[in-house]
Amino acid sequence: MNFNQAIIPYATKPISYHLVRSLLKEYKRPNDKINELVKQGILTPLKKGLYMTGPIVTPHPDPFLIANHIWGPSYVSLDTALSWHGFIPEKVFGISSVTLKTSHTFSTPAGRFDYIHMRTPYYTFGISQLQLGEDQFAMIATPEKALCDKIITTSGILFRSPKNVMEYLTENLRIDESMLRSLNIRKLKEWIPSAQKKKTLLMMIKALQDL
Repeated sequence: MNFNQAIIPYATKPISYHLVRSLLKEYKRPNDKINELVKQGILTPLKKGLYMTGPIVTPHPDPFLIANHIWGPSYVSLDTALSWHGFIPEKVFGISSVTLKTSHTFSTPAGRFDYIHMRTPYYTFGISQLQLGEDQFAMIATPEKALCDKIITTSGILFRSPKNVMEYLTENLRIDESMLRSLNIRKLKEWIPSAQKKKTLLMMIKALQDL
């Protein structure tokens, strides 16, 4: 079996350097062969030690799954998650995630991936598993967590009244009030003790309760 055939069972996920090496064990100079596979479009490097299938090979991993693997542990959040959940109307370019590691940005052939650091235990709340395909699953923030992450990580946001909250949510982010009513306020309250910008988040909860 040649490499093109051997890689197909792994093509729906990012591929580690160690896996590629194991599939090239008969080669005396596997790194040279890897460079050749990249030039041929069979492999695409995402970062050092991590690849995906190249343009001439299908299938490919979903960008959300790639985001989880490039810099982990992490989960897709912020504008990317809000857009995916249908809370904001704008199409988002690049994928934003929250991570336990240091903040980082990767520009790859698969797109731009931005990561923002959050500390535990707040990090662990409001993460769900999203099925992207038959064999692809990614970690993504719930709408409640994505909104909290957005507020916490955006500099200059300090709500002082429910009116400030609604102006930001409905005018700046353009979230429909019907979507805001669907948020789980009980869950939001549970996260406050561990979150940054506690007073701002509490003011948001007050505004949501008044809807």
